[in-house]
Amino acid sequence: MRTPLTDTIRLGCDFPLFAHAHQDPPAFANDGKPWTTWLVLAGRGAGKTRLGAEWVRALVNGASPHAHAQHGSIALVGETEHDVREVMIDGPAGLLHTGPRAERPQWIPSRRRLQWPNGAVGYAFSAEDPEQLRGPQFDAAWCDELAKWHYADETFDMLQFGLRLGRFPRQIVTTTPRPIALVKRLVADPRTAVTRAATQANAAFLSPAFLSAVIGRYAGTRLGRQEIDGEIIEDRADALWTRATIEAARVRAAPQLARIVVGVDPPGSAKPGSDRCGIVAAGVAEDGLVYVLEDASVERAQPAEWAARAVAVFRRHAADTLVAEVNQGGDMVRAVIRGVDAGAPVKTVHATRGKWLRAEPVASLYAQGRVRHVGAFPALEDEMADFGLSGLSAGHSPDRLDALVYAVTELIVKPRAEPRIRQWWSDPVVPGWARGGG
Repeated sequence: MRTPLTDTIRLGCDFPLFAHAHQDPPAFANDGKPWTTWLVLAGRGAGKTRLGAEWVRALVNGASPHAHAQHGSIALVGETEHDVREVMIDGPAGLLHTGPRAERPQWIPSRRRLQWPNGAVGYAFSAEDPEQLRGPQFDAAWCDELAKWHYADETFDMLQFGLRLGRFPRQIVTTTPRPIALVKRLVADPRTAVTRAATQANAAFLSPAFLSAVIGRYAGTRLGRQEIDGEIIEDRADALWTRATIEAARVRAAPQLARIVVGVDPPGSAKPGSDRCGIVAAGVAEDGLVYVLEDASVERAQPAEWAARAVAVFRRHAADTLVAEVNQGGDMVRAVIRGVDAGAPVKTVHATRGKWLRAEPVASLYAQGRVRHVGAFPALEDEMADFGLSGLSAGHSPDRLDALVYAVTELIVKPRAEPRIRQWWSDPVVPGWARGGG
C-alpha cells in the first residue's frame, strides 16, 4: 500500500531526478552512433561509484533513461576481489545500498554473485585473474577503476568476448584516469562515449574539510590534475621514465629467477604526515633481465608495522636479502627488521648521492629493455613517470621509486653475489622452517 512515507522513500531513490550532469547517460558515442562503452573519467569523490551502481540498478529494472529493457546477467569487474566486494557491492555507494530496500540484491559470497529479486544476477570478477572471464557471458558490465587494474588489457579483452547476450550489450567504465594505453585507446574508440568530471562536481556530498585540505594542497599540481580534475596527464617533460617505456616493460609472468631482493626505503618518522615506507621486490634471471615482482609499500606505518610488511614480502618471494636505506638510522632499521625475523639478512645502503643521480642508471636499464614489470604497479609507475630533476611534482618523497632503485641496483648495477639455490617448490612461498628462518 502506498503511503506518503513510501512515496518519499521512492522519490529519494529516483537517481535520475537528483543526478549531476556528468551522471546523465550520453546520447551518442564518438562516431555519433549509440555507444557500447561509457567511459567516465572523474576525480576522487566525484560520484563514480554511485553512478556505476545506479546504472546497474537501472539495467536490472529496465528503467529509463539508462535502459529500455531488463538485463539479467551483469559482470562486475574491479581491481581486486576486495575492491569489488567492499566498494562496488558493499560500499556506501555500492549496489547493496542503492535503491529501495525491497529491490536490493542479495550477496552470495560463496558464489561471488548478486541475486536480485527479479532474477537478475551480477557476477563479481577480479582484474588480478583475467581467466575468470573466460567462458561466462553477459548482456552488460561495470568496470571500476580500470586504470589501476594489474592486467588491464588481458582482463578487458576477456570481458569483451563475454559481452554477447541481448540485442545491444554495453558497459560502463568508471575510473580516475591514468595515461595507460588502454584508457587512451578507449578515449579514441569511435564506439566510446566519454564523460569527464572533477571532484568539485560532487562538492555538496563531500566533507568541507576534505575539499579545503586536499584541493587546497594539490590544486594545479600534476597529481591534483589527475586525481581531482580527472585529467589524463601525459609524460612530464623532464621525467626519467616515459609511460611508453613502462608499458613496453610489462610482462605477465617471470621466468625462474637466480636472485631476488626486497628494496626498503624506511620513513624518517612514524608521525602522522610522514613519508610512506617503500617496499619493492625484484629478481634477476640467468639472462640478466630484472623482473619487478611486487610493490608492497605501506603508508605512515609504525616501525614494527613496516618491518613486518617487508619481512612478509621477503618470505613470500623466498628472497635472498633485504636492501634497506639507512640514512635515517642504520641500527634502528636493522633492529626493527630483526625484531620481526632475527634471521633475515639485511644489507644496508647509505644514500650519498641525490635521488636523480641514484635513479638515472636504473632508468637507463629500462630504456635498454633490461627491466620488466610482472603485471602493473600503478602507484609505483605514477612516481616513475612523474620523477624529474626537481623530484615529484607534488613535492613528496618518491619512496616507492627509491625502494625500486635500491632493489634493481643491488641486482644488476652492482656486482651480484652468489644466487641462492631454489627448488621447484620454493616459488613463490617458502615456509620459515624450509629456509631456516623463524
